[in-house]
Amino acid sequence: MLLGRTQKNPIKITDKKIVEWKYATCGYCSTGCSMEVGFNKDNHAVSSRGVGGADVNRGKLCLKGIMEHELFASAGRGDKPLIRNHWHEEFKETTWDTALDDVADNLKKIQEKYGRDSIAIVSTGQMLTEEFYTLGKLTRGLIGTNNYDGNTTLCMASAVSGYKRSFGSDGPPGCYEDFEHTDCLIAWGSNLPEQHPIIYWRMKEAQEKRNFPLIVVDPRVTMLAQSADIHLTVTPGTDIVLMNALMYVILNEGLEDKDYIKKNTNGFDELKAEVDKYDPVTASKICGIDEDTIRVVARLFAKSKSAMQIWTMGINQSTHGSDGVVGINNLALITGNIGIPGGTSLSITGQCNAMGTREWSSCSGLPNHRFLENPKDREEIAKFWNIDVDFLPTKRGMFQTDIYRAIETGEIKGLWLIATNPLSSLPNTARIRKAMERLEYCVVQDCYQDSESNQYANVFLPAGTWAEKTGVMTNTERRVNLVNGIIEPYGDSRPDFWIFNEMAKRFNTENKVNFPEKTSDVFEEMKVLSKGRLCDISGMNYENIEKNRGIQWPYTEEQAKNGEQPPAGGKRIYTEDATFRYEDGKAKLIPLPFVDNNEVPDERYPIWLNTGRLVEHWHGRSKTGKVANNNKFSPIPFIEINPDLAVEIGAADGDYVRLVSRRSDAIVMAKFTNRVAKNMVFLPFHFHDCANRLTLGLLDPHSRQPAYKQQAVRVEIIEDQKAAAELSMEMREF
Repeated sequence: MLLGRTQKNPIKITDKKIVEWKYATCGYCSTGCSMEVGFNKDNHAVSSRGVGGADVNRGKLCLKGIMEHELFASAGRGDKPLIRNHWHEEFKETTWDTALDDVADNLKKIQEKYGRDSIAIVSTGQMLTEEFYTLGKLTRGLIGTNNYDGNTTLCMASAVSGYKRSFGSDGPPGCYEDFEHTDCLIAWGSNLPEQHPIIYWRMKEAQEKRNFPLIVVDPRVTMLAQSADIHLTVTPGTDIVLMNALMYVILNEGLEDKDYIKKNTNGFDELKAEVDKYDPVTASKICGIDEDTIRVVARLFAKSKSAMQIWTMGINQSTHGSDGVVGINNLALITGNIGIPGGTSLSITGQCNAMGTREWSSCSGLPNHRFLENPKDREEIAKFWNIDVDFLPTKRGMFQTDIYRAIETGEIKGLWLIATNPLSSLPNTARIRKAMERLEYCVVQDCYQDSESNQYANVFLPAGTWAEKTGVMTNTERRVNLVNGIIEPYGDSRPDFWIFNEMAKRFNTENKVNFPEKTSDVFEEMKVLSKGRLCDISGMNYENIEKNRGIQWPYTEEQAKNGEQPPAGGKRIYTEDATFRYEDGKAKLIPLPFVDNNEVPDERYPIWLNTGRLVEHWHGRSKTGKVANNNKFSPIPFIEINPDLAVEIGAADGDYVRLVSRRSDAIVMAKFTNRVAKNMVFLPFHFHDCANRLTLGLLDPHSRQPAYKQQAVRVEIIEDQKAAAELSMEMREF
């Protein structure tokens, strides 16, 4: 029996008359959910659903994935190539040949006048892996600029750098299945319920069965922190101090795994000498965590049969980001928690194919984790691509965050942006805008014509989105999954793969370098380059990838020929002793002295500004801002502000206030909550012309990733609330 008043207007579920479901992989975050899109008889995409039996998501999707089918015909999509002589002028529609000829001619002219490295190419984590590989071949093998990077520098560069420093190679060693085996979990700067909801579901389901302690390290009371057994509200930017203090307790109480350390690591004595400076009493005064709690957490972690650590942007987006990742790896290594079920250091990746760009784009090196600095790697790739080895640079060029400074100084004159929007995503956007104005030539290649960066483009190339093309993506746990081209590209837009191949024809005048016309043929080429390496995909093909709903690397040609099926559940690397990627097979334990180089609050700017994500939105909202059921729940920017701070400055809940940093200001709505301390506000970064007006963008010295989460601001009240509301809404319109 139902109690209470009967609903007058009960919810009705409309029959969408779906006649066919088509398989794809979600194109938002790095979780890698298998999904299907439903089409009606008119071949319109009308629904999305998770795929039951898929190892990753087991039939579930988050709010973004459920609405992903609406992206195909969403507002702002580009459907025609556009061209103009100067960014002050109006765009004119043009043909693809005219647009591509203009791009090729102008890039060549700039290189002839100023040198090969006078142009820069910045890509993304949103394309297919075959597209990344093809762009890398085009850039490294034909165009020749060394200033080539991806916007993954903004999210995953510290993880890449930290893995390389500790293990000798990039590549997360664990998998989602580790949640089902772990006896202790530390989450460093990760808010799974909002950032990666399906991974959160996997974690909570495992925790309910195993009852392992969850320890969350975050200065804010996030959704994940609310369910933690222990929440460590660390002072922003001091995670390394806490890591060193945990290791101090472990080593001084003899809780380390001595046998594992001896067989698998170098540098123990140097690490201990540094760690001995961070006793819990000293550390607590810096990181804000009391000494007894430090000891409790250290013992919990070290005494567990298996212990797991995860992290995302709370670690990566810091001036100590790479060191933070190394610190996590240090903790795992001294306790023997690498390569065992439930024991891992697992970086939760950001974009759907940030892993693909790390593996195959050649942004930071050469395909499949090869290094430009390694003569053998250069010779191998030059021979495979049929180019002169001397054409390849001997070290990586500029990171994305350095490219715009080089535009300011005039070192870079031309810029090709691919599925990225620096006027929304980079820190201190006022400075980025001024840099863009200095360019002699700019190309924007994007699904969306209304990207802010398109304001400065000479040519706009409309690209296909997500499942308008066929290829693979790699998720957080190294699982390669298939995206089928289930619908034709919107209007006259083209897949990025087609655009790169057409551009290659304009640079490949002697036809020396082979550019396959099908992504499946590109994948076969990649398989050859992967054979015998850590990231071995030689046993995969599109058919068995789709059949298995994704396959984790390594999966070799020999395994496939012998009939060995890809493992259901999870696959780990570094499972045997001395199998790390340094020459002696051992990982490095690296000492981490703490230097406080953050922007910190002072009398004029007394409040910490912390930035992060909401479950409804994706990065700069270029996609979710066009989907009604995503946008309506979070349509405007707001800050979480402690009620005591709000009362102190005279603001009411729901008032518009002005945030002021040393760079600029932003108007946002105040939302009262005790999730943040009195000396901190939290601002979601999704809304353009908002959070990154305020951020400084100090860079990590190893990864060149910006510190988005440690800024100083003040909060001011606004007298004219009506004008503030109108301005806020106007600035959010696409």
